[in-house]
Amino acid sequence: MATNLTLMEYMKEQLTDNEDIVYQSFLIHGHTCVLIYIESIINVPVMQERIAAILIQESTLQANKENLVERLDQGTLIPLPSVLAQTTEDAVNQLVQGKVLLCLNEAHRIYLFDLVKYEKRAVSESKNELVVIGPQEAFIEDINTNLSLLRHKIKHPDLKTIRYEVGTYTKTIIYIVYIEGLCKPAIVRELDQQLNKISIDGVLGISYTAELMKKGTRTPFPQFQYTERPDSVAASLLEGRVGIMQDGTPSALLVPVTLFSLMQSSEDYYQSYMSASWIRIVRMFFAAISMLLPSLYVAITTFQPEMIPTELLVTISAARENIPFSALTEALIMELTFEGLREAGTRIPKPVGQTISIIGAIVIGQAAVQAGIVSAPMVIVVSVTGIASYIIPHFELGLAFRLLRFPLLIIGGTTGLIGVFITTFIVFGHLANLSAFGAPYMQPLAPLVFKDWKDIFVRVPAPVMKTRTTAYTTRNPRRQKSK
Repeated sequence: MATNLTLMEYMKEQLTDNEDIVYQSFLIHGHTCVLIYIESIINVPVMQERIAAILIQESTLQANKENLVERLDQGTLIPLPSVLAQTTEDAVNQLVQGKVLLCLNEAHRIYLFDLVKYEKRAVSESKNELVVIGPQEAFIEDINTNLSLLRHKIKHPDLKTIRYEVGTYTKTIIYIVYIEGLCKPAIVRELDQQLNKISIDGVLGISYTAELMKKGTRTPFPQFQYTERPDSVAASLLEGRVGIMQDGTPSALLVPVTLFSLMQSSEDYYQSYMSASWIRIVRMFFAAISMLLPSLYVAITTFQPEMIPTELLVTISAARENIPFSALTEALIMELTFEGLREAGTRIPKPVGQTISIIGAIVIGQAAVQAGIVSAPMVIVVSVTGIASYIIPHFELGLAFRLLRFPLLIIGGTTGLIGVFITTFIVFGHLANLSAFGAPYMQPLAPLVFKDWKDIFVRVPAPVMKTRTTAYTTRNPRRQKSK
């Protein structure tokens, strides 16, 4: 700070051209005291009642200067927690984050009071991870509310939180949450190092943070699990996983992640084990369908038609009799059209989006068949594939399968089944070689861990699930006490 400027002059110079900043001055025992705050992001009634009213009352009393500073330092004058700013730059940064500043000009002291109050929506039900049975609440954009939802689930002192501030301009608050004694300390250390290394202007969503922390960029498969459900985060922490929560985002990240954890839904644990097991089998079948069905159809009809039963082959041939395109071109046209309709349904205003996307798909598909551009069997294949992609519980994994569908389709249309099989083996080899924060992506298949199969393809009854999966932690493996 320049020596020829007073404290208040310097503060006003730093905060120039900010018309929403309020300056409220008091003369107390010879001290020029100024309250500085941004009215739109603080709790104004509390500030006026607990700070301004006390300063107005104090200005009418007789006392010495030293007594005022001493009482502010000890916290006996204003009954709110306060922190003494170390520098004026620190005070300015805290002001724009919602702190109330009390500046004593002659004493060159600035006290910070935390009265931040941003507008936020109420806790509502989950929109992307719906369950019929189980909790309906979901995270919102306020980090403190999200932490309270999580602590409502896990009431134990071993639930630990580590706070970070990321973004030069956004000053975004990020928390690492974990249960001490369950998770691997190496994961927490790795996350700590990665978050401390982030240097960027701002992060506006947790996907920014995930991409900055991603270990490798040469894979379409997600290395973080997104969730908007507090119960999913709580269940994952109890398995020994670590959560990442960010202010301004109604989602959390979970690590480590495996392919099979992304294929599981919260509702699997709220239903009976028989129902959950059957749904998981159906889910995995349709996940394979979503990636392989178009390429298998094109490969078989183009190169290996002898594999198709005669009656079905006659039907397909009759449907394709007047189609001017090859099966590969036909499939690419329909797949790209379906992707366009899916994206349009997301962007169209909500009240009409779903209706237009459904009607558009029906009308376009019927018109394309009648016009002889595509065959009816191809419309069925693409429709089943599109529906199958929605069965995958986590959007990021479904997006990876949708992305891989196109190279598989092209390879199937040019090389036949042998190309599809080789490419599929390459994909599985990549998955087996992939690791996310120390956890093999394909465990318990690669490496093979039979004792962890109790919660992979099926879900065994809860009394049988006595131990935690070794993919996430080897500490305190037993989750149920023996009777």
